[in-house]
Amino acid sequence: MTVTGPKGFRAAGVAAGIKASGALDLALVVNDGPEQAAAGVFTRNVVKAAPVLWSQEVLRHKRLRAVVLNSGGANAATGPGGFQDTHATAEKVAELLEAGAIDVAVCSTGLIGERLPMPAVLSGVDAAVKALDSTSESALAAATAVMTTDTKPKQTLRSHEGGWSVGGFAKGAGMLAPNLATMLSVLTTDAVVDPDALDAALRAATRVTFDRLDVDGGTSTNDTVLVLASGASGVTPGLDEFTDVLTAACMDLVQQLRADSEGVTKEVDVVVRGAASEQDAINVGRTVAEDNLVKTALFGSDPNWGRVAMAVGRAQAEIDPGTLSISINGVTLFANGTTAADRSAADLSGRAIEIVIDLGVGASEATIFTTDLSHAYVEENSAYSS
Repeated sequence: MTVTGPKGFRAAGVAAGIKASGALDLALVVNDGPEQAAAGVFTRNVVKAAPVLWSQEVLRHKRLRAVVLNSGGANAATGPGGFQDTHATAEKVAELLEAGAIDVAVCSTGLIGERLPMPAVLSGVDAAVKALDSTSESALAAATAVMTTDTKPKQTLRSHEGGWSVGGFAKGAGMLAPNLATMLSVLTTDAVVDPDALDAALRAATRVTFDRLDVDGGTSTNDTVLVLASGASGVTPGLDEFTDVLTAACMDLVQQLRADSEGVTKEVDVVVRGAASEQDAINVGRTVAEDNLVKTALFGSDPNWGRVAMAVGRAQAEIDPGTLSISINGVTLFANGTTAADRSAADLSGRAIEIVIDLGVGASEATIFTTDLSHAYVEENSAYSS
């Protein structure tokens, strides 16, 4: 079990009719308590979808009874009407759970710019409430119902020997560059965690996981990561201990998101070391990860370190060409301003690629998780309309 693995949670995934295909398209996760602490992080895109605006607002009181999510439509750039649709969805869930709309977060994913078919959404909420269960099948249905271009659901469960756990699911295959990743994630825990500690742990976890995933440089209008704590285990872990487990769960989901991203043939770690600051390391890693010339070379299994050097040199960071080195899959190809080895010495024939960039100007480091740029990515995104 995943999102329902921690005690105190039920979930459901139903076909509401939002998608013309008839696939599962509406999910519901409910926290049955005894506690209902919650926290969230959201997209940094200025053009925020109505569900993001709603969920940011309701989380001001740091608790949630439920999260309702739909695929098949992002409800982004839909104006006041789109926000009213989000409010109506939350009210419907609240009515059926005998809660307040302020206790319900809403998430949406899909095509930007179109209103949701509200009769289908509201009837889907009815069906989801009736289908709520704590089984692994219900958790899988919820994880499946949020998929768009994903080819498989992404789920995780991390259990602690102290008698508590963290579970969850995520969706996302393209438009993945969270800057906090179209990406949605719901995490649950039965640990006893107060709301402020939960918020701190989530921000620490996403900073080195979801925030470091960059498939294509596209920061979605809808990116949302939520964590709900039921307290049903009765165990209160230390903040560091809880953060470590939450981070492990987030990292598991990030690796699954990358492995199933649109058109992926290479899974790439861009490791930046020796930076003057962590932000410099992030800036260099993200610039390399988003560079189309680098990404296409990786697709061709070509260890073209010159493209990497070019991308490093245009990053907003302190760079000294004389101390810069670049290694690919364990082979140092460039060091101290000149070629260090024949590029053919680096083998990129496998799926996993590690690019290590040592700036040689400091002690900070960061890793960005990315992919290559393939024919399949271009073809899929040129035809995407639902």
